[in-house]
Amino acid sequence: MTLDDHKSHLAELGKFLGQFRAEGTAQQEEVRFNEELFDEMNAKIDASIHHNGWFNRENVCFALQQWSKALTVRNLKLWLDEYDLSKSGGKTVGIVMAGNIPLVGMHDFISVLVANHSVQIRQSSNDQLLMPVIAKYLMKLDSRYENRIQFTKEQLQDFDAVIATGSNNTARYFEYYFRKKPAIIRKNRNSVAILSGKETSEELQALGEDIFRYYGLGCRNVSKLYVPENYHFDQFFEAIYDWNPIINGDKYANNYDYNKAVYLMSEFQLLENGFLMLKEDSSFGSPIATLFYEFYTSEEELKQKLKENREQLQCIVSREQTADSVAFGQTQKPQLWDYADDVDTIAFLASL
Repeated sequence: MTLDDHKSHLAELGKFLGQFRAEGTAQQEEVRFNEELFDEMNAKIDASIHHNGWFNRENVCFALQQWSKALTVRNLKLWLDEYDLSKSGGKTVGIVMAGNIPLVGMHDFISVLVANHSVQIRQSSNDQLLMPVIAKYLMKLDSRYENRIQFTKEQLQDFDAVIATGSNNTARYFEYYFRKKPAIIRKNRNSVAILSGKETSEELQALGEDIFRYYGLGCRNVSKLYVPENYHFDQFFEAIYDWNPIINGDKYANNYDYNKAVYLMSEFQLLENGFLMLKEDSSFGSPIATLFYEFYTSEEELKQKLKENREQLQCIVSREQTADSVAFGQTQKPQLWDYADDVDTIAFLASL
């Protein structure tokens, strides 16, 4: 398949995914193969919600909508035209997918395909219903995908390279098991936000999206705030209040109650508003329903600290827009060229 073939098919996939919204589906006549797969995708969305208590329709459809916005002709061109993929292809790449948020392995999946390799997918049991429908849609668009996409529930077999995502503990296993293969091994990462005290209410409201989307389970979710000394959190709490229905989720509420009890028994000082706790802590990764914070005295010292810990961080949200920062409200809306862990997946695949 040519690169133009892949671009065309992925753009069609984007149109298909764009039909599924939290407020209700909107079937569009011009989208191909709706008759065969529209109802199946809708059913799998519902099934995935019942299967995984952390998934709800709003979050699943949010993920589908973000992929629909990403997979446009323009974005695919901007992403791929800088690479020379003329000699790429012919290998089998195994992907071990995480399941913390819906379709978290989608980028790796399409990257392997556009690099003209075959893909062998081992999904997480937490998110195993949506990707097969997406694969089936691509196969409807072009039958040549049928021999290039394989799902397995067993260990990967007969592969040439691997992309594996997991916790720091599973990453040690991956690094040993895949030590003889070219590999991208992804570990735990967290995201932080830097506040100056000059943020507008609109910026802080947008920050709520970075914190609460997917219940805070993604590596791109903000889990810690850096705030100046004597920072008052009143405006922050007021700005994020619209997210208060999140406490109606049983699993989120259980985590909130459990962590609050642990903190109170340990006599930690907390700030909380009924659905989010703020705890002063030097760590990056906070538990569900908790946001860590840390005071800083010097912006330069903070930048140096974050630079030294860059390998533990996925996103740095800041009002100051630099090459390393993300705007408020944008962490869960990455572009195709925003690579996880800053590892260029396409370059890796092209080098096989």
